[in-house]
Amino acid sequence: MEGRRDRKKRQTRERIQTSALELFTSHGYRNTTIAAIAEHADVATRTVTLHFPTKEDLLFADDPFAPESLAARLDNRPGTALDAVGEWMRDTMRALDERDADQGRRPGETWALRVKRATLITDDEDLRGHARTSYYELERLIAAAIGKDLGLPPHALAPRLTAYTVVGGLRELYMTHEAHHRDTATDALLPLVDRVLDFARAGLARLTAAPPDATG
Repeated sequence: MEGRRDRKKRQTRERIQTSALELFTSHGYRNTTIAAIAEHADVATRTVTLHFPTKEDLLFADDPFAPESLAARLDNRPGTALDAVGEWMRDTMRALDERDADQGRRPGETWALRVKRATLITDDEDLRGHARTSYYELERLIAAAIGKDLGLPPHALAPRLTAYTVVGGLRELYMTHEAHHRDTATDALLPLVDRVLDFARAGLARLTAAPPDATG
């Protein structure tokens, strides 16, 4: 059970991150100072830097879709690697919904914040470079798991290309027309996740299909 002190610390941390996103969105990432974030969150500047030593941490810390959580899911999977990725996405998204409900947030509020975050990252070259590091780790994990499924090394074309497709597709969900024109509830967004994975499965099947017999 979360104690009162830990709960207060978590709530302060989340309030700082939310304030940062709001200011980044309205004034720009580079134009927003730590002092302005502290004032908006109604905390001391020192409190912001204790929780988030750098400004980039305000965008990248505490990501629920972290490589560590995916690695744990892939290590204990009963089915294929892509099935495990789908389950990981569904469970993580539902956990975010539960957290929103527990904290009195509107359904889908966390998704809306993540869309803002994705837009900020896309629009800034340095932030895109930072994000690419975490994306690469996700790709590496998925490629290794797919390679294990297929009896191939993780750096073979089929595992690598499929992993790149999955991570790229899931990342781009935040920016797509479909995501921006749907209810932000998880049940409405999960079909988009399934479409990304179906696309990856189809490509993987094509890559691993036996070539036609040239002798006919």
